[in-house]
Amino acid sequence: MKTNLLLRLSRSVVTALTLLAALPAAAFDLVDTQGQRHRLADYQGRWVVINFWATWCVPCIQEIPEIAAFQKEHPRVVVIGIAVDAENEAKVKQFAKKTGHDYPLVLGVESVEKQLGEQRALPTTRIYDPTGKVAYDRPGRINKKSLEELTTGTKPVPAKA
Repeated sequence: MKTNLLLRLSRSVVTALTLLAALPAAAFDLVDTQGQRHRLADYQGRWVVINFWATWCVPCIQEIPEIAAFQKEHPRVVVIGIAVDAENEAKVKQFAKKTGHDYPLVLGVESVEKQLGEQRALPTTRIYDPTGKVAYDRPGRINKKSLEELTTGTKPVPAKA
């Protein structure tokens, strides 16, 4: 009797988790440092790459030129950088320019964190597929080749590590 109850309960949990995984990602509505609005809903049918970084993060600094090169070669993919150390906007913008960050820059203020969640490690890259579902969400340095594989579907990777 106890075994049947546990079996039914575990099946229910698996079903619920499967349904949750199939839901689209939470929408976001961000404004970059140039005043441009970025909403996930506006990018339906396109891949969206969001990269969280900080000025003090060495792997972040190393990956920014690779992400910029990817963005230049793949203009149909939306790329947005989010600087989590947003206390000094002028400093962050100057730093971004110096490192080759020429794609939209969003400051990681409280409203951004509420929408996208707090990042436990940096750098972190989140990729939304053309239907708006999270296809990839992992901490660690990313490179141009990995971005190309992930946004063309040639390298299947679980969404969470």
